[in-house]
Order: sequence, then structure tokens, then C-alpha cells
Amino acid sequence: MTHSQYTANALQSSLSNIDDDAGASTRSLECVELFAGCGSMALGLQQAGIIHPVMVDIDTYACRTLSANRTAFGKSDRLLITQVDVRHVDWHAYAGIDLIAGGPPSQSFSGGGLGAGQHDERDLWPEAVRAVSEALPRAFLFESTPGLLRPAFGHYLNGLVTRLERPCSDGEDARYAVTVVPLNAADYGVSQNLRRVLIAGVRQDCGSLLEFPAATHSHERLVWDRWVSGEYWKRHGLLRPDASLVPKEERSILKRLLTGKTYPGEAAWRTCRDALAGNGTAALTDHLEDSAGRRTARQYPGHTGSQLDLPSKALKAGVHGVPGGENMFVDDNGACWQFTVRDAARLQGLPDNFVVEGSWSQGMRQLGNALPVPIAKVAGRWLTDCLHHTR
Repeated sequence: MTHSQYTANALQSSLSNIDDDAGASTRSLECVELFAGCGSMALGLQQAGIIHPVMVDIDTYACRTLSANRTAFGKSDRLLITQVDVRHVDWHAYAGIDLIAGGPPSQSFSGGGLGAGQHDERDLWPEAVRAVSEALPRAFLFESTPGLLRPAFGHYLNGLVTRLERPCSDGEDARYAVTVVPLNAADYGVSQNLRRVLIAGVRQDCGSLLEFPAATHSHERLVWDRWVSGEYWKRHGLLRPDASLVPKEERSILKRLLTGKTYPGEAAWRTCRDALAGNGTAALTDHLEDSAGRRTARQYPGHTGSQLDLPSKALKAGVHGVPGGENMFVDDNGACWQFTVRDAARLQGLPDNFVVEGSWSQGMRQLGNALPVPIAKVAGRWLTDCLHHTR
């Protein structure tokens, strides 16, 4: 039996169940995910009430990670995890699915890469478009690097959006309302200063494309909690530092807050300390001492670790040669450490019982390519509202 036949048979049962209760507004939405990676997007969507009958990725260790955590993705007895090149998948097998999601490889557009765009053989956005054109899902959600927004790729991005708005070339009149959403994960409760781009669409006969939810967390509130109320230090059981130690980059924010006597209504950005110390439930020093295999790292100009009391730098999928020191942090004593795989998983919003398969380098590669769980959860709830919204 070929892969396409196998997945078609597996999904047919799923789609039959959907058809049986199509009139029930309470049924869970179902998602087919390509470029599934370690499953952080899937976990966030699951937390938003969206179930995955099928997840596809080409990487061996990513598929092992997905399999090790299959019970976390909902209705695990029905979940089909397939290691395959997406270029070999017949997406017609998934016709009628609620959502197609995934993160096409972003190296072609990353600011840290060659920037070859569509001329790079790793550009698999055409496969994401093909998945939509063949399956015609009720909605889709893709994520990528902010490098895709660079002027050099403006023509490519415009063409991509146009193809997703009317993906069919065979006379099918399916049309999608499409939006491009740039965001910083820290603004949605992720302990990481990570900028990503979401490209999402809703089939126009299935719902309405609503505005993406506003940010829930802010740097301003973190500055308030650290330097005005002192709540941040109390939560971590630490003495409040002297006001003379306010970092230069936060002085203007503090001055604006004090001058306007404005209390930020959002939650505070979550920091490295929040993530590594379990949001204040355990002393950071205890966490460091108990963490097996933690390795020291070296700082030098242009290669510095993340500060504990800010969101981390964006994790990178590289290992020892990562530029900028993204995969390390500086502790209270000034010592520099590499993030462990568990640290990185926490920074991505994954729970401590989530298993990441492979060595440190393989784990960091999976996590460096991941979409933080809270972002996927917000996006999943948003798309659910879009599909339930009628004009």
C-alpha cells in the first residue's frame, strides 16, 4: 500500500466522523499538519481545542518526538504520524478537513542565511500552496521567519498571498480571505524575544477573517513590575535592586510610565528567570544545580548570552556555531551557560513532561525551528472564532 493510499484510508475514517456530526457546533475542529517538527504548533492548537488526525514531517528525530508525545495531541488512537517528504503527499486525501497548518522551512528567507528565497531548493512554500489547493480546507495557518517581510522578498510574498487567495487553477472557485500577521512572541506570554510571521486564511464560504487578537503582555508592564511595584523581585524571592541599576534601554520606558502615571494593563513579559525557575515556584539556583549536563559557555563581543530578567533571545536551530549567543544565558553571578534542551523547551512553552528525542544538538535543532506553544494556542482560538463567525 502506498503512502497516499494509507493516509487516504486513515483520514477517510476521520472525515466520516466529521460528516456524521457536521451539524453539531460543539465538535472539535480537525487539522492536518505538514512540516510538523517537534509538535509545538500541534500542542498549541490542541490546547485551543483542535485535534490532529494526521501529522507529517521528513525528519527522523522530529517524528520520534511526535510519537513520544502522541497522547498530548488529543485522540491519540486516531493520530497518524508519517515520516515523508511533503512533495510526495497527495493532499486530495484530506479534502474536507477543517484546518491545514505547518511551518515551511524558513532558511531561504532568514536574515541569517543566504537569502536566496525562491531560488533556494529548500523553499517549500509552493508545497504549502499545493496542500491548500488540493485539500481546500476551511482554513489554513502557516508560520515563517520575519525575513519573509524583507523588501527583497516583497514580490514573492505578494505572489504567495495571491496564490493562497485563489489556490485552484482547475476551475474550482474556492476563495480565501488571507492575512499576514507579524508578531513578537514575547507580547503573547512567551519567555522569548522571538519575531515570527503568521500567514492565515479562511475560506470565504466557511466563515469570516477576524482581526488577530491584540497582545496580552508588554515590556512596559515588566518595567513597572521590576522598577515601580517591585512585584517581579518579590515573586522570585529576591531583593529589589537599586534604582541606579535600571538598564539603559529601560530608562526611557520607566520615565514615560512615571511621568504619565500610567499603569500598564497588560501582563508583564515573561523572562528567562520565569521560565527557568518555573515562574517563581523554585529557586533558580536550585534549578541550575539540579539540571544534569548543563554546560558552561563563553561570551565575547557580539556573542553574549540572554539576560535572566528579560525574555531570551530567539532560539536558533544551530548548535555550537550559533552567532550572537542565542542559545545561552548569563546567571546572577555573571557565569554563562548553554541552555539545556529542557530550558529551551520551557522557553518555547512546552511542559516539562514533553519528551524531545535525540541528542542535545538534535533537540536544539528541533526546538530552534519550533513555533512557541502559546502563539499556536492564540492562533487556534482565533481561527476557531473565524470559522464560527457568520456575516
